[in-house]
Amino acid sequence: MISEVKTDLSAGVLTVTLSRPAKKNALTNAMYAALADAIQRADTDQDVRVLLIQADGEIFTSGNDISEFAAQSAGADAEERHVMRFLRGLASTSVPIIAAVQGKAVGVGTTMLLHCDYVLLGDDAELMTPFVNLALIPEAASSYLLPQRIGYSRAFEMFSLGEPVSAESAFAWGIANKVVPAADLHVEAKQMAVKIAAKPLGSLTAMKRLMRDSERTLAQIDLETGVFEKRLQSAEAREAFAAFAQKRQPDFSRIR
Repeated sequence: MISEVKTDLSAGVLTVTLSRPAKKNALTNAMYAALADAIQRADTDQDVRVLLIQADGEIFTSGNDISEFAAQSAGADAEERHVMRFLRGLASTSVPIIAAVQGKAVGVGTTMLLHCDYVLLGDDAELMTPFVNLALIPEAASSYLLPQRIGYSRAFEMFSLGEPVSAESAFAWGIANKVVPAADLHVEAKQMAVKIAAKPLGSLTAMKRLMRDSERTLAQIDLETGVFEKRLQSAEAREAFAAFAQKRQPDFSRIR
């Protein structure tokens, strides 16, 4: 495990903490590998009954590290990517997952919540899905799961505009179970995780398998991945990443 992703196992709860606050918990390839390893541990370690995902600092995560995206777009990054292992693990695990989200949750920081079984938001939380703003498309099967959860109209708005959704709206729309004061977030999340961990695990996992169509979700992840990779190599994406690096507004008007 790397320093940017910390793990702790107690009372049947495997707590996984994103800990790169100086970089707004932006997710690197190495962090994805550590997160995927944690899910695999939850699936195989009999002492793990619940997986809790949280983050240090003021922001849950700003999403993927843009510098790595830019390198991929330019064809300069041939490193094995671990994001798919993480996403497929999220979609297929039968272990209950709890998420505790404070501040901004950008991109995959929001879409991963659709795979979690109990989501607590700090009252300062803001969910953002700015994929189109980066000339990309939604991932983590969110193009299927988000419209299913909140309806097509709201999902289209979230994806196409990429504007923040408040904790209160996310709760009202059914993305989250509860909104709590940010100062109490981690304590309440751990309490809930321990409460769920005390339930009969066989019943919990059987229930989750019945409630979630993992085969359909995994198929959507694969479909999205093919489109995402093509978009990542597009002229629009190169312009979006260049504009981000240069701190300017992108200009897509001349790109066809």
